[in-house]
Amino acid sequence: MPRRRSSELKINHERWLVSYADFITLLFAFFVVMYSISQVNESKYRVLSSTLEEAFKPVPKSSRPIQMGTPSRSSALDIRTTEMSESRGNLPQLERQFRQEFADLIDNRLMQISSNEMWLQIELRDSILFASGSADVSGQAQEIFSTVADILLQTDNPVQIEGFTDNVPIQTAQYPSNWELSAARASAIVKWMALEGVEPSRLAAVGYGEFQPVASNQTEQGRAQNRRVAIMIARDQRARPKRQLNQLTGASASTAVEVEETGRNADNADSDIQAVETGNGNLLFSSDPELPRNGTAE
Repeated sequence: MPRRRSSELKINHERWLVSYADFITLLFAFFVVMYSISQVNESKYRVLSSTLEEAFKPVPKSSRPIQMGTPSRSSALDIRTTEMSESRGNLPQLERQFRQEFADLIDNRLMQISSNEMWLQIELRDSILFASGSADVSGQAQEIFSTVADILLQTDNPVQIEGFTDNVPIQTAQYPSNWELSAARASAIVKWMALEGVEPSRLAAVGYGEFQPVASNQTEQGRAQNRRVAIMIARDQRARPKRQLNQLTGASASTAVEVEETGRNADNADSDIQAVETGNGNLLFSSDPELPRNGTAE
């Protein structure tokens, strides 16, 4: 019987290529998936996000709110007060406008701006506004106050123009003292701004003469600082005191004059606001009566 030939086993040494190819294929698929995830369509993402928000947003049980009880009068008063304050303009916004418009004058120390929650003060040296001993508005001053008027026309804030002098006496037929000169300068500016369209009922002119110095009058530099004009822009209007004569027969002299202040109760609601009598008999309503007159910008 012939002997069976033993079969030879062939070993394939390249079988590792199959596993390697599978690994490469899986790795390629992994990177394709990662790339597709990183490329998110923004518009589709927004649509999906808004859809989810709408789905989970609580639905109101009633389309119209139901009023329970009587509305609070104080709330209505607060709303009216807020609307009035907004209609009077925003002092910080006005300050930004003035600082931007008059940056050159501020840099040259010819104008200084300061403010608190009740007032915005714009102070100018009189050397660019008037000739010495005169109340005639110069050409440069006309341009300045025309620009000021353009800004003020955007609001309805009350405006007070204040004139100041140094202590050097003046004795002319037109201006017997510094009182008349400072008042005339303030009045000239008020008239010019009224011609530029600012409502006259918003304007007031005050002359302080030499009695509100911000520097020593012993030096020329100090006197130059004291010769100035201030534009005081108030946050809102304060009612002036009204005086009425008592016509009753036999009324004593102490009761002959009765002072009634309109809106006294409303003013008393704000305990921070005080009425301070100034040197010329006017009343200044402010929560900061000691507003600096030197115009130091913050």
